[in-house]
Amino acid sequence: MDLGLNLPQDRIDAFVKSGAWIDRTLLDYLDEVLARNPDLPAITDYNGETGESTALSYGELDRLTRRLGLALMKLGVGKGDVVSLQLPNWWQFNAMHLACARIGAITNPLMPIFRERELSFMLGFAESKIVIAPQIFRGFEYKPMIEAIRGDLPHLEHAFYVDGSGADDFATALLGEALEEAADAEATLAALRPTPNDVNEVIYTSGTTGQPKGVMHTANSTLSHLSTWIDHHRLNGDDKVFMASPLAHQTGFLYAILMPVMLGIEVVLLDRWDAPVGVELIQKHGASFSMGATPFLSDIVEMPNVADFDISTLRTFVCAGAPVPPALVQKQAENFTFKVLSGWGMTECACSTICHPEDADEKVWTSDGYPLPHTEVIVKRPDGSIADPGEEGLLKVRGQPMFVGYLKKPEMHGTDEDGWFDTGDQAFVHPDGYIRITGRAKDIIIRGGENIPVVEVEDVLYRHPAVAEVAVVGIPDDRMGELGCAFVTLQAGGSLDMAGMIGYLAETKTAKQYWPEHLEVIGEMPRTPSGKIQKFKLRDMAKEFSRS
Repeated sequence: MDLGLNLPQDRIDAFVKSGAWIDRTLLDYLDEVLARNPDLPAITDYNGETGESTALSYGELDRLTRRLGLALMKLGVGKGDVVSLQLPNWWQFNAMHLACARIGAITNPLMPIFRERELSFMLGFAESKIVIAPQIFRGFEYKPMIEAIRGDLPHLEHAFYVDGSGADDFATALLGEALEEAADAEATLAALRPTPNDVNEVIYTSGTTGQPKGVMHTANSTLSHLSTWIDHHRLNGDDKVFMASPLAHQTGFLYAILMPVMLGIEVVLLDRWDAPVGVELIQKHGASFSMGATPFLSDIVEMPNVADFDISTLRTFVCAGAPVPPALVQKQAENFTFKVLSGWGMTECACSTICHPEDADEKVWTSDGYPLPHTEVIVKRPDGSIADPGEEGLLKVRGQPMFVGYLKKPEMHGTDEDGWFDTGDQAFVHPDGYIRITGRAKDIIIRGGENIPVVEVEDVLYRHPAVAEVAVVGIPDDRMGELGCAFVTLQAGGSLDMAGMIGYLAETKTAKQYWPEHLEVIGEMPRTPSGKIQKFKLRDMAKEFSRS
């Protein structure tokens, strides 16, 4: 398969020479941990289907991943072949990526919520040789679904199911034989060990624009970013990571599969988000670092009996993917000791900007962070000139964490000759270099030629006591070009109508020209698997109100 890689040698040479790329693989870090102490705890997961918890040391993880890698080889998986993992936050996910890394195979994370339509495209486009899924998760059986589409997937040779039965059970098929004990096992794996510039991950964009693409990464594009990230957050061997964000999303993949191995620390995994369970696990394991979308943070902060738990070990909660409402950060700062840090990132470039641990809380709700070392951001006007500080424009990024192309779509790379990637996000730069995302380029509402600051309107409405979540999108209008429509979900027992919204906006002295012309109360927001609100779906819903 021609990957359509966009990784010229001069980029490799320049990044390695400058120190932006560390030129190491995940196996190099694992070897260091094993040499230090193979008994160090590596993974503790909580399987909501079985009610069981699995704890693995680094020595056990090493043995299992050698066995899995050799088992994949025995099934015909070779260098550059794609192995798809449609798994929740279970230890098997972490282990399978390491197994693929051992033999030069490419990991393809897939969200457990994907069904026939998404899987048919994603497995087919990646030409996946093997897919691994749960037997059952959240009441859904995966085998009948996957078997139903296999006839349309000529490259898919095997499907295995965690906690399944018979020959296609994950443990039976891949862990039943101690292949790592064979005399030639070490030499076999050593011969297949990949380089830092081999593609080791293909992950589809989460679809806020409705058009998924297969983002390709290497060890250099991910681990180099994580090395900088670790320094920025002052993480070390005494830390522990708690992760409820899906491992099949880049947040979980980077910061809960790769980063813990680099540090030789334990990651605690939760497979279905539930604030009381999550808080209890943070307390039980003494987790110090976590990361997730705004709903995760909100659920912790708003949890009625959260004061009954001791989560004082939690030092950092990184919140990215959407602006963090000021009221939420203020409430967190008043009642908790951990620090919330806002950031901005994409599947293509990880979390490229992030607030500093010593920043004032106000930075968290007025910015989306400052670019990490070896990463640059710039805001440009439509004519390509550089925008002034405070002037909104198109955000571009380049440097250390950038992906190495879209799978089989090199023409869509979106990167100019100077290395600037077009993010599709609108933003402005504060005078101190911190950026503020104002929305996707398509999220901008232009009413009568005037740009409406969508994020500001959303921030105001979020403060309404009845509102749980809010998203503002544009409605096509023949006269004005666009009008505003506010979609809201409500707190339990709350109510809000159009008159109430207008009254509230007037009370808060919000400029009248910013007021949405429509209000829609809905049961829940449409979301990407990572928790981002899918505004393209809301825009489609809002079209019904055009000219009304």
